[in-house]
Amino acid sequence: MAFCFRRPAVKKMLSTAASCVGAVAMLGAPLAFAQQPAQLPAPFRAAAPTTNGVIAPDLAARARSLIATALQSDLGYEIVRDLTTEIGPRLAGSEAEARARIWAEARFKALGFTNIRTEPFDVPYWSRVVERARITGPNAQPLVIAALGGSEPTPTGGVEAEIVRFASMAALRAADPAKVAGKIVFIDEATTRTQDESGYGVGVGKRRDCATESQRLGAAACLIRSVGTQHHRFAHQGQQARGQISGGVPAAALSPPDADQIARLLEKGQSVRVNLEIAVEARPAAPSGNVVAEIRGREKPDEMIVIGGHLDSWDSGTGAVDDGAGVGITMAAAKLIADLPQNPRRTIRVVLFGAEETGLHGARAYAERHKAQLAQHIVGAESDFGAGKIWRFDTRFGPESAAKATAIHEILAPLGIARGHNEASGGPDMTFVRAEGVPVVTLQQNGWDYFDLHHTPNDTMDKIKPEDMRQNVAAYAAFVYLVAEMDGDLRK
Repeated sequence: MAFCFRRPAVKKMLSTAASCVGAVAMLGAPLAFAQQPAQLPAPFRAAAPTTNGVIAPDLAARARSLIATALQSDLGYEIVRDLTTEIGPRLAGSEAEARARIWAEARFKALGFTNIRTEPFDVPYWSRVVERARITGPNAQPLVIAALGGSEPTPTGGVEAEIVRFASMAALRAADPAKVAGKIVFIDEATTRTQDESGYGVGVGKRRDCATESQRLGAAACLIRSVGTQHHRFAHQGQQARGQISGGVPAAALSPPDADQIARLLEKGQSVRVNLEIAVEARPAAPSGNVVAEIRGREKPDEMIVIGGHLDSWDSGTGAVDDGAGVGITMAAAKLIADLPQNPRRTIRVVLFGAEETGLHGARAYAERHKAQLAQHIVGAESDFGAGKIWRFDTRFGPESAAKATAIHEILAPLGIARGHNEASGGPDMTFVRAEGVPVVTLQQNGWDYFDLHHTPNDTMDKIKPEDMRQNVAAYAAFVYLVAEMDGDLRK
């Protein structure tokens, strides 16, 4: 589906060739001006928006200049490249996540940030040691699985039982326990591909609840069709119930082709028996932490804009799109602002959250640690949806700040970014600060292929396009700079 901007104020800004730039961006095509050299891109030179007087002309000009600089810079891409190459996967609570924190502090220092520190906290630790499954009996064959985060182990040698198939979690919840007891539950529910995360939001319920519901019904174990949109023969990792180390029966995700294989055998009317073996390493506490760095405000240093991504990742890939991209985007955007002739009026704080994947532990720790200062947090935003082009600007501002949201959007619109709604989440790691009343923004990325990659071995650096990273950095730099300089309280 494609769309064009229809609002007159936005159309006026765009050249004829760029009038459908929103549609182009949504489909993932490079913007026409993304590769231009030194001069300001055409949509920013001609018929520039007035922003209805909400943004002073000099601020608007500097925001457009930041966009032009970002579209020529590969700093964000380079940060992701170095993180994923020098550290690799970064499982929460692991030695690799600890090395990533050291790496991040050093990179912040090299980029000239100030007040750099790690704010430590402990998390439950879980990692898989063995994960294998196979169909036994006359149709014997191996299956590709990924143990779900927090899964209980099986006995040595595994559990073996007949498969009982359900189309959804709702069907499992309604099942007769007599038909489930002693069997291995198989939830065969596909994930719908969408541009945003809505398809995933529906599909992830089976990953979260399958183990505990299966235990309630007396099952021996649980298998789910992977919560993803790809059809390659690898499975998607992911945490079960948020923050849990264990609970329920042993549980794993099947690769989509292996889920299809079991479904076809069952459709032939055959009984299918599976042997599932999972061994894990689990500890009640392991060190993690949030890495924090700042650009100190020149006039209002105690008021701050908080942006960031999460530093941890699952360990089958190298955590490039989830969430090395968010780390690179927000670090690079803040660095561009730091390179201006003077610091912004308010402080810009970049937070690289720890242990997001296993339960938003870093997000909770940040909100608790800084609870007394949250009233001085002007706005928050996390980049945690890959590296696709941003196509929509969502806010969660007070009613009196609607004009500011519109004015900021007019600066971003030539990047192919549409005005969205005022119910933004801000990203997973903004959950707890948002609950405390901090205004948030979501710069919504094109996630059409995100769940082909997310939590899989395919989450690697080669999936990130430099031109898409530039557009992301440009949008973040302009938005953050404008909020750092503007007057007023976005809560109102």
